[in-house]
Amino acid sequence: MSLNTRLDALKERHASLETKIFDEDHRPQPDAEALTRLKVEKLRLKEEMERLRTLVH
Repeated sequence: MSLNTRLDALKERHASLETKIFDEDHRPQPDAEALTRLKVEKLRLKEEMERLRTLVH
């Protein structure tokens, strides 16, 4: 898998997590644990995307 392909896949996953976080946060009783897990995963993906961007450019 090329770096650009991997980066695109990470961007899609990041966007998906953003939607899940928004949905969970706007429920009548949001699950704090689930929100924390989603946010940690989103941050991990963001860090990996930044790392890959430095390799691509």
